[in-house]
Amino acid sequence: MADSRTDGAAAADGGGGADNPEATTYRPETQDQLVDLMTWAASADAPIELGGAGSKRALGRPMQTQAGLSLSAFSGIDLYEPEELILKAGAGTPLDELVQELSRNGQAFAFEPPDLGPLLGTQAGQGTLGGTVACNLAGPRRIKAGAARDHFLGYAGVSGRGEAYKSGGRVVKNVTGYDLCKLMAGSYGTLTAMTEITMKVLPASEATRTVLLTGLDTGEAVQALTAGLTSSFEVSGAAHLPAGIAPYSRVSEVAKANSSVTALRLEGPPKSVEHRARKVAEVVQGFGATRELYDEASEALWADIRDVRPFVGMPDTAVWRISVPPAHGPDVAARLSLLDTRAQYYLDWGGGLIWLAIPEATDAFAQGVRGAVAPSGGHATLIRAAEQVRAAVPVFQPQDAGLAALTRNLKDGFDPRRLLNPGRMYAGV
Repeated sequence: MADSRTDGAAAADGGGGADNPEATTYRPETQDQLVDLMTWAASADAPIELGGAGSKRALGRPMQTQAGLSLSAFSGIDLYEPEELILKAGAGTPLDELVQELSRNGQAFAFEPPDLGPLLGTQAGQGTLGGTVACNLAGPRRIKAGAARDHFLGYAGVSGRGEAYKSGGRVVKNVTGYDLCKLMAGSYGTLTAMTEITMKVLPASEATRTVLLTGLDTGEAVQALTAGLTSSFEVSGAAHLPAGIAPYSRVSEVAKANSSVTALRLEGPPKSVEHRARKVAEVVQGFGATRELYDEASEALWADIRDVRPFVGMPDTAVWRISVPPAHGPDVAARLSLLDTRAQYYLDWGGGLIWLAIPEATDAFAQGVRGAVAPSGGHATLIRAAEQVRAAVPVFQPQDAGLAALTRNLKDGFDPRRLLNPGRMYAGV
């Protein structure tokens, strides 16, 4: 271990292991130092809390670790070819830095990565590329563009075995071996310490408009959203804010509606957006009168929805992220509302994503939430709760025996000694 520190990898006391705030956090600066660190951890049987800027540290189960590993030194753009729609950067690169660079070239991450920092109790703008990919985060545009994993082309990293390796490449269709990118996206740092990530980027939208309907109940709203999404007009956002949620919006037209607000977003060239917004309004006119939000107001509304901002102002609630077939959204939301009269929710992804804030996060409530979701075949993740609650309540959807065995086998393959973020997703792995 001495080699890893004396060869230039800085170490700082504090914030290392989740079970020991006084543990050392190691910050390797090269992949060789990271290999040395993992070799030491294996020999010392020392589990490590892996992270970047720590903006999502409160997401997942608390871990019992002896040290921290920060990948913040692996930062900066290594390759950016706007004409090829390819970007390669260090895993510790701040996401905001990449978004700004892409914006200067009229490009963006199409999966619309959310900033959950404020929801999880940290500052906005602290997320990194590695954390975003490792948690497979995506915003409202997922219904059109897919999740982070769908734009994840390749990576370099060090496994829990202490082996440096690379996977993927610079093209979308890379079939030289197993598609390990799909495993890393959503693994929450439990399989590999990624140091370098290659992403596909796309042209940014020149204009945006949002068609609004007011006063619909959840069932009517999902019908309207479905009508818009199944039209030929390329809706890129479809959400419903009940009357109790709309006032939390930063957009005055939404906050002052005094009713529920149902929103359908159109993006693209200005003339196309203008035409398609008009056509979508015609498609949903049977549900009531419509109005439109333009560019800045439209962007602000969808940033609120993307970053779960309505629940940032409800700090004493547990926040659940629930994925269901869109047609089941209204029934699931109704069952969730019966768990507690103080429950608040809103729908994204045309009804397929339910964000739920509920005052209780006990095991009984967790069983109630998952019981309400089960008939739809969906799944629920506890995104925000106190540490003691996350230690007692399954944070991620419990797995059946077959899937649990596959999860253990994957962990055995990449990290047999359970060194990287042990137990963050499931106990024992």
